[in-house]
Parts: sequence; structure tokens; C-alpha cells
Amino acid sequence: MPFAAALSEHPIAAAAAGEVLGTILEHGGVGPDLAVVFASSAHVEFLGEISAAIEAVLRPRTLVGAATTAVVGGRREVEGVPALSVWAAWAGPMPGVRVAADPDAALAAIGADLPVGATLLLLADPRSFPAETVVDELAWRRPDVSVVGGLASTAGVGRGNVGSVLLLGGDVHRDGAVGVVIPGEHVVAPVVSQGCRPIGDVMAVTAADRHFVLELAGRPALERLTEVTGSASPADRALLQRGLHLGVVVNETKDDFTSDDFLVRPVLGGDRGRGVLAIGADLAVGSAVQFHVRDPASAHVDLCDKLQDVRGDGALLFSGDGRGRALFGADDHDASTVAELLGTDAVAGMFCDRELGPVGGRNFVHDDASSILVLADI
Repeated sequence: MPFAAALSEHPIAAAAAGEVLGTILEHGGVGPDLAVVFASSAHVEFLGEISAAIEAVLRPRTLVGAATTAVVGGRREVEGVPALSVWAAWAGPMPGVRVAADPDAALAAIGADLPVGATLLLLADPRSFPAETVVDELAWRRPDVSVVGGLASTAGVGRGNVGSVLLLGGDVHRDGAVGVVIPGEHVVAPVVSQGCRPIGDVMAVTAADRHFVLELAGRPALERLTEVTGSASPADRALLQRGLHLGVVVNETKDDFTSDDFLVRPVLGGDRGRGVLAIGADLAVGSAVQFHVRDPASAHVDLCDKLQDVRGDGALLFSGDGRGRALFGADDHDASTVAELLGTDAVAGMFCDRELGPVGGRNFVHDDASSILVLADI
């Protein structure tokens, strides 16, 4: 098996490192081409020592990692308690890259190391790294490149909660991003499940000011939302009260839209006096949009639909920190579903502040999505 994953919930960092290293060695031995480490906040101060142990025992060609609030390993999602996860690949060279917080320097560093059709695995600090700018610019410069990963969820991570803790080789970084360049031949698919379903009709944005939607289909945006709410089922009205989203069509040349055609953004609030809605993204006049809701059932169906025809030998999973137990009311949903549908336990990852992955053939930054990089031996 060219991929392996290991998880430890031991509260002592040294013991946790020993447990995961033992499992990885049993599965594939020393010298993986890539090792990826995910550590919960309980182990964050020992991430340097953990990386040193991994380099000394496992001797990976490339080592990257991040501290986060919840860790994925195999079929498990470990929230709120100490956890350490390591994922390893024996599948050919996968060079690491350090990405600065400055957008121009970041794009220069990334662009120099991306072969045609590559996938960039990116772990980033949400406070210092300009993810939207970098992803948008990279999409324009290199549309052949997929970007998958996440912005580390930093609540309770790092001394004084001042930011993320990222790992590249033996070096610990607290800003910017770290990445891995993965050749295209190893990638089965980058999969993004946004976990929402549409309600109401598709409408055109007829007036907008940056992230404020003024009008939908020629009438005040809030008035259109009231219409959708009034015609919704009681169950959907309850979901609307818990959280509303707006799906923006990314490919308007189509006549019928599926979930793959929408980039879902949260509705942040509204102004009853002006009839305006505030959206978590800038929208252009003429954009086609549709209101969306998120619930456990639709999130499960969407994830299963995205993976139903995908098979791989290993996967890296980046789930929004609004998913997990908070959304599904139970542990391990995304991890167990991914492992079951792919037919492999070589799954690892983390909960994220925001997630990176392609929708409709273009890379985006997402909110509370599940972004999955599926790989296979060639």
C-alpha cells in the first residue's frame, strides 16, 4: 500500500509520536516521499519535537504539517481532546514549498515550482495569509493547477492564540503557508462537498455594491428572501433561521445547475430599511444566484454524491470547523464516509477555518465545506 495513516489520542506528545510512528513503520517502513502531520492544540508546543522525531525515525523526503482544533485520522475525527495524526505516501517526489504572507512573494514562490497539471496542497495561517488573493491570482495565471487544503483553525492553538503553527521539514512557522507540489499523475480527484442544497429559484443580481446585494431579479434582495421563506416548508424555514447561504453560479453557460455549479457563500445579515443582504463575497451585477440551506441530511447526501464514482488508495481531508459534531450531532461523519466510500483507511486531515478546493473547474476558498484530495498509486 503506497499510502498510510495513523492516529494517536495519547495526551503526552512523545508517546503519541511513538504510537503514530510505529503504525506508519508497520504499514510502509522508512523513507516515505511525503509525511503530513496534524496536531491538536494540546500538542502544539511540542510540534518541533514531534517533527524532529518523525524526521529521525521515518526519514521522509518532504515533511509538512499544521496544528489545528480537531484532527482526522483513518475513520476518526477527534475533537476537543489531544490527538496526533500522520499521513505518509510512497509515491514519488512531492517537493515542499514555503509560501510567504506577502501575495507577490507567495505567487512567485508557488509559480516557480508547479509543473503542468500539478496539485498544490496548501496549509495556511488564516490571519496572515491572503488566501483569496493568492487563489484568485493563481487561478488566472495557472488554470491547470488545482489547489487543495485549508486555513488552520486556530482557536486555542499557539501561545496566546496569536496564530497558526505550521511545519515544513524541521522548521516551525507561525505565518504564511506551507505547501506540497503533487504531480498530476498521482491525483485521482480533488473533491469539494459544500454540503448545501438550494431552495427557491435561480435569480439574477440586478444591483450590488461589493458584498452587498441590493436587488435580486429587479426587486430588493431582502424582499426576494422573504418570498423564498414564505414558500418554504416548515422544516426549511427552521433551517433558514439557523443559517442562510447564497449559491453563486460559477458556469452560467449551462441551462440546468447541479451542486457542482454553485460557489456557496454565507449570508452575513440584512438591512430591513434598505432591503439589502450582506454576503460573504463580492458579487457582480448579472451573477446568477440561488439561496441555499445546510443540514446534516443534505450534507451527507452531497458528500456521498461527490464520492460515488471516485476510488483511491489514500486521501487528505479538510473539513470546515462548522461540520463535525456541530453539524451532524455525532462523531466521525466526514472521515468515516470518505474512508468507506473510497475503500481505504489511509485518510488523514484537519478541521479548518476555511477550506481550499476547486468547484466548476476553478479553485476557491470555501466556508464549512469538505475538501478532499484523493490519490492513487500509478
